[in-house]
Amino acid sequence: MARKAKKGSNRDIRVSAVFEAAQESAGRSKLDGRSFLYVGGRDCQVAHLRQIASTFGAELIHHDGGLREAVSRIDTVLPSVDCVFCPIDCISHDACLRVKTGCKKFGKVFIPLRNGSKSSLERALQTMNERDSAR
Repeated sequence: MARKAKKGSNRDIRVSAVFEAAQESAGRSKLDGRSFLYVGGRDCQVAHLRQIASTFGAELIHHDGGLREAVSRIDTVLPSVDCVFCPIDCISHDACLRVKTGCKKFGKVFIPLRNGSKSSLERALQTMNERDSAR
């Protein structure tokens, strides 16, 4: 018996295919080799978020925002990343403040995301890629 596909799964495949095609036609992504920290969000989406970052040639490091991992670990990861993403709907106040303070301290870019959706991260990475391409 065939299983019914999850709602939106075909869209995810189409979006990924479009990004991969754009990367091939434009050559290498301007985000190639960069690393990003994603603090908070939903654990069930981490693998998908890493896949999205990899289509841009970037590495995504995830911190759960203090659910199981110590919030102090954020301070040890920050120096090694280029930028930090925080979905403002899925992060504790303590973790968000720690990220903002750490970004100022280490001179890292802090990008708040409207929500923890995959498309929110895709849009942010696409915008970064387009801005870097324009330079």
